[in-house]
Amino acid sequence: MPAGEEGPVWLIAGAWKATYKNNVTTIIFLGFQNMGKLNILFFTFVLTIYCVTLCGNFLIVVLVSCSKTLHSPMYFFLTQLSIADVILITDVAPNILSLLLHEWTSMSFSGCISQYYFFGSTETFECFLLTVMSYDRYLAICSPLHYGVIMDHTLCTELILASWVLSFLFALALTLAICQLQFCGPNSIDHFFCDFNPLVKLSCSDVSKVRLELTLLCIPVIFVPFLMILISYIYIVLTVLKISSISGRQKTFSTCGSHLAIVCIFYGTLMSIYMIPKEGQSKIISKIFPMLYTIGTPFLNPLIYTLRNKVITEALRKALYN
Repeated sequence: MPAGEEGPVWLIAGAWKATYKNNVTTIIFLGFQNMGKLNILFFTFVLTIYCVTLCGNFLIVVLVSCSKTLHSPMYFFLTQLSIADVILITDVAPNILSLLLHEWTSMSFSGCISQYYFFGSTETFECFLLTVMSYDRYLAICSPLHYGVIMDHTLCTELILASWVLSFLFALALTLAICQLQFCGPNSIDHFFCDFNPLVKLSCSDVSKVRLELTLLCIPVIFVPFLMILISYIYIVLTVLKISSISGRQKTFSTCGSHLAIVCIFYGTLMSIYMIPKEGQSKIISKIFPMLYTIGTPFLNPLIYTLRNKVITEALRKALYN
């Protein structure tokens, strides 16, 4: 291993190689078969979404970096959401595009493990980040006089660093657990990327412990953040209701409208995966829902913030005409 290249991906690949000599060295994705001429149409659609997502998220990062009116905690957190969205969609979209062109594609087993690691890391980070953003809105609305003192640059940086580190660690723990499984074959999955369930189904080991670990990790990663967001918005709503004028209520609550919309989309798609029983899902449905949170939410997030946020649209207007 070259010096200076040690990291989570190398650790994952090393753990897999050291544990078992698996028969499976390549993963074949069956993806979207029997679509005929619709493949080209769907390919164009996904490619357009991918390009628009990259442009939209990079635009937000550049605007926040260059515009002084956007140098606030809320927009700093928004840039981190954009970075996570770019990583997530870039991790998955190329595989989808390749499947639509060739009807099937393949990836090395270590590449598949790495893809799952980055997918898990970014999804986990977005759970934590949306919680941090809800805390930011809670302070801004419920404690405006102390907001500037509490939510300073140091705290913002610490919250983001903690979110990234915890995300990498949680994803690493589950990915290493998958690496301990033995894969004897088959090596094809009827999916478009290395998600947990399709990957674990290929194992010839007992996967009950890995599934239990996933369930336990869902508590600090999904349910606790969602509960904290819910509590934050209960306090926000109670505070807004105390404002006497209707226009004042609307103006105050509008500052967290974009965040609330993203929370609903993000958790709505995630929970739909778990609320609908697996046996009740068709093959099409089992692929549509993952596409919603792998390429759908990264596409919608910048649109929601740019179209609903007057400060960002004004900064964009100044950047274009000045």
